[in-house]
Formats: sequence, structure tokens, C-alpha cells
Amino acid sequence: MPRDPAIVSKNMSKIRSKDTTIELRLRKALWHKGYRYRKNYKGLPGSPDIVLTKYKIAIFCDSEFFHGKDWEILKLRLEKGNNPEFWIKKITRNCARDWENDKKLLFLGYTVIHLWGQDILKHTDECVQAIEEAIWDVRMDGFPEEYPELPAQPETDWG
Repeated sequence: MPRDPAIVSKNMSKIRSKDTTIELRLRKALWHKGYRYRKNYKGLPGSPDIVLTKYKIAIFCDSEFFHGKDWEILKLRLEKGNNPEFWIKKITRNCARDWENDKKLLFLGYTVIHLWGQDILKHTDECVQAIEEAIWDVRMDGFPEEYPELPAQPETDWG
């Protein structure tokens, strides 16, 4: 059933690139944990949604549709929908651009994390934990001692 182009246009105009629901949810969780960050940092390739500059970690909050989650399945769905050439080309281009930006960030010494929108919404704590593990890895790889202020790691009783 074809959709009214005016309705589609109105819906598409509401899609934002900054301060999306998923970004806000993740940023709020990080802020409450004591992490400070830059948002939509234009000084880095791809303008990552969240950058922990202190730890050189770039975080992207990706929507499943526009960044091609489960691409083979999504591509089949798009081929049956309206304007398949446009959407397949657009999402393919988005994925290629994401890959190029990731390579540039890695070259600059950044750890790159991509989180899917539904994972952020449904499992925010696990997403924050993945970021904290990346911070821990950076710290273990020779993080300068002049930055000792990390949230306390849980005590472990090894027996």
C-alpha cells in the first residue's frame, strides 16, 4: 500500500542527527556515572556522538535503519519497498562512510565504539559497562598516571 508522500516527508523531517533519544539516554547515564564528554565533536572524523577525550574514546549511537544493522535482511526488505535504489544506495554509503571514519579515528589513536539504538534504549547499563571496559583497557595500556580520577572499580575477593 503506497504511503502519502506528504506524510513520509513530514516523518523524515523529524529525524534528527543530534540530541536523539538514544544519545540523550546514553549521555545521561554516563554523566550520572561521573564521566565527562564532548558531544558531536567536529574536531574528529565523523563527528562522534560522544567523545571521552580524556581516554580517547569515540562513541557512535547508530540507528538500526540508517546504519544498516542486519544489512542482508534489511536490503531484502528495501528491495520490496518504495524507492529501493535510493535507500540501498544511501545506507550502503552510510556504512562505507562509517568504516572510513572508524579507520581515521583508529589511526588517530582512538578507541571506536558503535552502539545500536535499541541496545541503548533497552540495555543502557550494559552499554555503559562496555564503555567502562574500554576505559579500563585504555588505562591498562599505559594511561598516564597524571589522570588518576577514574570511578572506583569493584572490589574482588579472589579467595
